[in-house]
Amino acid sequence: MPVLATHSGAIFYAQRGRAGPALICIHGAGGSHSHWGNQLRDLCDIARVYTLDLPGHGRSSPSTSTEPASVAGYSNTLLDFMDACGLEQAVLVGHSMGGAIALWATLDAPERVLGLGLVGTGARLRVAPAILDGFDTDLAATIRLIVDYAYAPAAPAALLQQAEADYAQANPATFRSDFSACDSFDIRTRLAAISCPTAIICGSADRMTPPKYSETLRDGIPGATLTLVPNAGHMPMVEQPDAVSQALRELLRSL
Repeated sequence: MPVLATHSGAIFYAQRGRAGPALICIHGAGGSHSHWGNQLRDLCDIARVYTLDLPGHGRSSPSTSTEPASVAGYSNTLLDFMDACGLEQAVLVGHSMGGAIALWATLDAPERVLGLGLVGTGARLRVAPAILDGFDTDLAATIRLIVDYAYAPAAPAALLQQAEADYAQANPATFRSDFSACDSFDIRTRLAAISCPTAIICGSADRMTPPKYSETLRDGIPGATLTLVPNAGHMPMVEQPDAVSQALRELLRSL
C-alpha cells in the first residue's frame, strides 16, 4: 500500500482495480481508509478504487497547513491527492465528514467529479455540544458516546469494541478538529448547483445523520437517488456492506 507526496503532506492509500472509472472513498471524522475495506474489495471489478487516509489520520502524516481543519481544506487535500495520482476525474464517495468533503470538492471543481456517492452525510452537519466538549473533559467516554450513536442498536458487540479501539488510536486533537469542521459545514443553499449523477445512501437507524438529512440531499440535488439501508446506523458501509456496495455499483453503471 503506497504513500504519495502531496502539497498537504504524505498521504497513505490503498488501491485495487485496473479498469473503469476512478472511485475515491473518503472516510469520516476520526476515521481511516479501513472503513472502506469492503468496498475496496467489492467494486474493484468495475472501477479503480482508491481509499485514502486524510492528513493526520491512519498512516498519513499530519497536515502541512497551519490553518484549523476544515471541510474546504480537506477538499483541497483530496484534489491534491487526485493530482498526485494523475487522476483528472473521479467518482467521489464520502461518509459523513467525507461526504461533506466530496460535496465541497464537487462545488469547487465540478469538472473533476464524474459522480457522487454520499453515505450517512448531509448538507449541514451539526454536532452535539456534548461531543465537542467531551473531547476536552473525558475522551474515553466521548468515544463510547460516538460509537453508541454511530451503530444500529442490533450491531454485534465485537463490531462496537473494534470501533472503540480504532477511535482510541486517533489523534485526539485531530478527532476534535474534525467534528469542529463538521459543525461549521453548511451548503444547504448550494445543492441545486450540483449536476453530476448522485447516489445517496443512509442507514435506516442512523442517529448521527438521520434519514431526513439524506432526504434533504435527495430533494436538493437534481436527479439524485436515495437508498435507505435496513438494519444499519451511521456506518452502513461497515454494518451492511453488501447493500452499500450494490448501491455504488448501480451508480457506476449509470455513468
